[in-house]
Amino acid sequence: MCGIVGYIGKKKQAAPILLEGLEKLEYRGYDSAGIAVINNGEINFAKAKGRLRVLSEKTNGGKDLIGCAGIGHTRWATHGEPSDINSHPHLSQSGRFAVVHNGIIENYMELKEKLIRKGFEFISETDTEVIAHLFEYYYKGDIMDTMIKVIDRVEGSYALGVLCSDYPDSFIAVRKASPMIIGIGNDENFVASDVTAILKHTRQVCYVEDNEIVVLTADDVKIYNTDKEELEKEIKTIDWDVSAAEKGGYEHFMIKEIEEQPKAIRATISPRIKDGKIVLDDVSLTKDDIKNLRKIFIVACGSAYHVGVVGKYVIEKMCRIPVECVIASEFRYSDPIVSKNDLVIVISQSGETADSLEALKVAKNRGARVLSIVNVVGSAIANASDDVIYTWAGPEIAVATTKAYSTQLTVMYLLSIYMAEKISTITSGQYKKYLEDLEKLPDLVAKTLENKEQIAYLASKFYNCHSIFFIGRNLDYAVSLEGSLKLKEISYIHSEAYAAGELKHGTISLIEDGTLVVALATVDDLFEKTVSNIKEVTTRGAVVMGLTTEDRSMTGIADYTIQIPNTNDIFLPSLTVIPLQLFGYYVAANKGCDIDKPRNLAKSVTVE
Repeated sequence: MCGIVGYIGKKKQAAPILLEGLEKLEYRGYDSAGIAVINNGEINFAKAKGRLRVLSEKTNGGKDLIGCAGIGHTRWATHGEPSDINSHPHLSQSGRFAVVHNGIIENYMELKEKLIRKGFEFISETDTEVIAHLFEYYYKGDIMDTMIKVIDRVEGSYALGVLCSDYPDSFIAVRKASPMIIGIGNDENFVASDVTAILKHTRQVCYVEDNEIVVLTADDVKIYNTDKEELEKEIKTIDWDVSAAEKGGYEHFMIKEIEEQPKAIRATISPRIKDGKIVLDDVSLTKDDIKNLRKIFIVACGSAYHVGVVGKYVIEKMCRIPVECVIASEFRYSDPIVSKNDLVIVISQSGETADSLEALKVAKNRGARVLSIVNVVGSAIANASDDVIYTWAGPEIAVATTKAYSTQLTVMYLLSIYMAEKISTITSGQYKKYLEDLEKLPDLVAKTLENKEQIAYLASKFYNCHSIFFIGRNLDYAVSLEGSLKLKEISYIHSEAYAAGELKHGTISLIEDGTLVVALATVDDLFEKTVSNIKEVTTRGAVVMGLTTEDRSMTGIADYTIQIPNTNDIFLPSLTVIPLQLFGYYVAANKGCDIDKPRNLAKSVTVE
């Protein structure tokens, strides 16, 4: 949610680099953008509502703003509507400070009232303008002391980039519960919300922790704690290819990332199966730890939560340990009954999801062990967990997740089999067969992707639907949740997913002539039950798109049938979701929607 880029160098102009970096962060979600640069001790800025191209045109591609140091921002509105005035950067009253901010300042009204009493005038509706004026209020000539006073006063989450006209050869940044990385270059240095913003310029990065203050010059980067003690930070090298963050000839990032799923799943599986055994180097759970578990909680948001719903079925079936899947924002406010004998699995693509991070803290405070499944190395959730399993999906740019969801599913399979083998709830023969089937999964996903033309055809028939329902039982229901979300978030068609057996308890009243129902019927033991539910909706005028395995026929049952390859029931969600992702994509494409950047949505949700 929102994006920050900061740059300082010796020869290059900052503004074009800032615009270029912000373009790489468009996927995070935004509704306005702005940049500020410092030149000859004066801060100049430009900002605009709308897409980044509006700002680029306004500044002649950045050429109209001269200076070798600057900060940039893409804003996703929280306080105040999207507008030029509410866009970042925000300047202090004298113009000495320019501030960009990701996050939410929870006590901003209290601070704003104080500053107004002190004679400060506000021109925006944002919480961020409070920070700019606080810098002005506390400033006595030392920018570091001022930063420490400001962050001591504000409550909430923030990643801040700050320019000061008195410090033309440096700028300062800090983070708390909002992502920030530092890029180390030659005669230039960077700060950003995400490595994709700076990857063209450097692969050397370090990760900033909460309340660490960064001072950047063209020659150096220094990181301090709030006692002004300099910290030693490990510099890491980003090893994935720049092309992974580019479209590579695809029309949209989403379809590219759908196509990348076999590769991503293979990258998640292959290093973790060695000599016929699952090896999870970053997991320290012992046999006794697992046996002594009272309960497992899976905590996540959005698509990651849908992975958790699959995980509940899989873990309970394999390990016979009770599992509760909870939406992160509900978990943290429900006074959960969590103890030291519980395992809390937190799932987050970015590793920075605000509600999931806060839920993690609740779990830790109550003594639970926390295992996280994340994609971003060094992220806040990964760092705060007892154990972490990285999905290794590579960069995912489209707001609607596809390959991150699939790799999270894959990790859930690996973890479930790993625990089941440890506590002997599966036989050695079952263990071997699970691994054999799991290693075949990337090829089966690739085979499922070969059916794109049929999915595109079906999308062309139904893209004008006003409402679509997804039904299924057990694992099929879990995948229905994700299929429905994919459709609604990028095509803006109203869509709901229901456990098929619940139809008769009210939902069936919504079925009328021509209503599209997508019915998932892949689980062997429940096929006939789902067929009965399909007949319930067809007799009331529904058009049914059935999804089943290639060894089953839905002729005479569904109006249209999509088939996926056969595999172990446990792994079917990885195949079932593929046609649903494609259907959502092609429906949105037929409607002319902005597929990679759907309205009102953000990739990394770092605020409540």
